[in-house]
Amino acid sequence: MQADKNYMYFFNKIIIVVILLLSKQMVCFSQYSASDTIVNEAIVYNGDTITARTLPYVFFYSKNSKARAAATAEWTRLRNAVYVTYPYARRAGAIMNEINGQLTNVTDRSKRKKIIHSREKELKKEFTDPLTDLSVYQGKVLMKLINRETGNNCYEIIKEYKGAIAARLYQTIAFFFSSNLKQHYDKYGEDAQLEQIVMEVCRMYAWKS
Repeated sequence: MQADKNYMYFFNKIIIVVILLLSKQMVCFSQYSASDTIVNEAIVYNGDTITARTLPYVFFYSKNSKARAAATAEWTRLRNAVYVTYPYARRAGAIMNEINGQLTNVTDRSKRKKIIHSREKELKKEFTDPLTDLSVYQGKVLMKLINRETGNNCYEIIKEYKGAIAARLYQTIAFFFSSNLKQHYDKYGEDAQLEQIVMEVCRMYAWKS
């Protein structure tokens, strides 16, 4: 009887060991069975599905050349000037266009002067203080933008509102500041960068360009 007990004891231990080994095999089998789905990134190239991997970004940095740094500085200077002056140019252009509309059917010289002087006071009141703080460079940009908004250069505007003598006087003064009241706005040529920045400002304020 003792021999039978010992036999059963060792037999049970063997059974337990076998079960443990089988369970490990089943775990391994379940991990790699054909029914499992392993998700991989892939692309279809010429009808074939190919495993794909997305590599991490690699950034390269280098110092700007002197020419590149100068171009960036000039662009930044122009962009800052447009952000400062374009709201003034837009407002002044709207007023000037209104004046031109009022003068369209007015032929009497005294009546034209009266209309111009009445709106001139409005322009002076609104723009005298802020415009006196502009730099020479910003003033040049503003003249370009006024031409953009009105279709007339500053010389033509002064000549119309103040007379030919005043226009020539202001043109002479502008000459000493390396500027020109007769400059035109060419958004497809030399003023292409300026136009891009104006579009940027219009998008920011949701203005019609």
